[in-house]
Amino acid sequence: MNTDREIRKHLVALLTIRQAHADFEDAVTDFPEAHLNTRPPGCPYTFWHLVEHLRLAQKDILDYIVSDHYHWPAFPDDYWPERSAQTDLTGWNTSVRQFLSDRQALVEMVQDPRVDLLAPLSNSREHRHSVLREIHIVAAHNAYHTGELIVLRRVMGIWST
Repeated sequence: MNTDREIRKHLVALLTIRQAHADFEDAVTDFPEAHLNTRPPGCPYTFWHLVEHLRLAQKDILDYIVSDHYHWPAFPDDYWPERSAQTDLTGWNTSVRQFLSDRQALVEMVQDPRVDLLAPLSNSREHRHSVLREIHIVAAHNAYHTGELIVLRRVMGIWST
């Protein structure tokens, strides 16, 4: 058995395959345009804010992995759109498309046998973070907020499954 190849397959599945939970595509498919900017009860952000947060956080980790001159964003402000920001269907689709594109870039990185999954990233000198660690963080973060999107859709009565 090629352990490296198997680990890479598992990491790709963590990012892209519906396993023990719904996937991102499930959460955003057939989203009603009238609710893009809706704040569910007790929630400080809209549905689009949550999708954009997923995109921004994943993009940040992608940048962290690939950039030799990474700049740490301000937390939490740089990970969320402005509280008053709104979007339309084009903006929603752009957020979804960019999220999927960045996720695909992570998948391609994981699939590349030249990428050492355990090597310390150039930006993590004192922490010795690796691609493996960052992929796990992305997968966990995406799963958490994907579940949140679905629960909030249920709360609002806009989940069809």
